[in-house]
Amino acid sequence: MDIDIKELSIEEKIGQMIIVGIDSTYITERTKKLILDYKVGGVILYRKNFKTYEDLLNLVKQLKNLNKSNKIPLFISIDQEGGRVNRMPKEIVNLPPASKIAKTKNIDLLREAASVTGNILKKSGFSINFSPVLDIKRFEDNHAIGDRCYGENKDDVIKYGIPVMEELKKQGIISVIKHFPGHGATKKDSHFILPTIKIPLNTLQQDDMEVFNEAIKKGADAILVGHLRIKKLTGMHPASLSRKFIIKTLRKKYKFKGLIISDDLKMRAIRFIYGTQLAIRKAFEAGNDIIIFRFDRKQEEAAINEIINLVKKNVIREYRINRSIKRILQIKDKYGVNDSEQIEGIDIDEINLRINKIKEVIN
Repeated sequence: MDIDIKELSIEEKIGQMIIVGIDSTYITERTKKLILDYKVGGVILYRKNFKTYEDLLNLVKQLKNLNKSNKIPLFISIDQEGGRVNRMPKEIVNLPPASKIAKTKNIDLLREAASVTGNILKKSGFSINFSPVLDIKRFEDNHAIGDRCYGENKDDVIKYGIPVMEELKKQGIISVIKHFPGHGATKKDSHFILPTIKIPLNTLQQDDMEVFNEAIKKGADAILVGHLRIKKLTGMHPASLSRKFIIKTLRKKYKFKGLIISDDLKMRAIRFIYGTQLAIRKAFEAGNDIIIFRFDRKQEEAAINEIINLVKKNVIREYRINRSIKRILQIKDKYGVNDSEQIEGIDIDEINLRINKIKEVIN
């Protein structure tokens, strides 16, 4: 991707650091404005955005086509884990949850499940999958993390979770591992309340965080930071909004050079405590390369414009923004992200056959 950062305006740079949710099964005026005026770097799609597989393909194609007039191609992202976190339309058989596949102790089966997922996403025009979950399971299956985990100890999560990341990468999908430093370390759900991790810091570092450290060593390209508070490491703020934590721990201690992405700022844990504008400002100041959110149009525009003004006033340093833009451009180039690719779609019968074979082994 032959783009000189010096040629990008502050507005274009800030836009690249944002992934937004969309609010319908079609492209609304809000979505058009975010892509054409604010030059957002990507969108995240959910099951509510399409009813059929054909709808999904059409929406992805429309988004890419809309972005063609911009200098930088668009990330099309999703969090497709299987199990209860399933974003695929009903025609596609759902894969079992991570814990069920991992219990077989069959790494080839785990790789096959990840290969199927990667194949579906790549052929459907996606570039990012917020998966796998590399948290350690400490609570029941219906816990916020629960059966989405690959094991109840760090060794199992490393053994069975990291191959999933590797297989997604092999299929040409950017794998975003989550939820650093470890959502399995608290019983509270960050969708609804801001959890404070209370297990001993040594345990968190030696177990939960060590899983992510191993993934970094194995070539992790992107990490999602959770809305998780650790008094001794993040102070009064969650990890996702703590510059001290992101820079000192993730960048310096673990020497992570890839993309750092905030968990969705629309979660109640953040929205009710910080509000829209402060949350987005703190996410930028903390050192996240990409911020995910979905608010109403007025709130979004006000927050984005405030960040633009803070950079222009040098309250947020432009060189800090430039570092993130370099990482974003590098990863888009590495994975060949583009708006002109031929989206061929999948053979649903063939994919369902592969998934049913996986389910047969488990059952």
